[in-house]
Amino acid sequence: MNIWIVLLAAVSSFLLGGLWYSPALFGKAWNRENGGVPAAGHPVRVFGVSFGFALVAAVAFAMLVGPSPTLEASLRLGMLAGLGLVAASFGINYQFAQRTFRLWLIDAGYHAAQFLLFGLVFGLWG
Repeated sequence: MNIWIVLLAAVSSFLLGGLWYSPALFGKAWNRENGGVPAAGHPVRVFGVSFGFALVAAVAFAMLVGPSPTLEASLRLGMLAGLGLVAASFGINYQFAQRTFRLWLIDAGYHAAQFLLFGLVFGLWG
């Protein structure tokens, strides 16, 4: 496993999340769908834990995609993981939690884009 690819994928995911959940894209709608009040928490802790989870996801993706994936194979795996595993799993949870479809679209969309970005990073580097 190439740690540099894993780190680049984790950083790309972290940067994507910053943009995705910013007021410029879906941040306002996400807050509105969550009741209008941003969750309390120290930003350093929130960002640190978020990066840690992005790193775990990138390591897992590296293990699934293998050492020298083609661009097509890694993009396909990214879409499968993002939509077929993460978004579908969120869908189950969101139904039981009675969260809105719009909130699911925002969160599931981020993870679909995250894993597609992982596929791009691994596929271009491999």
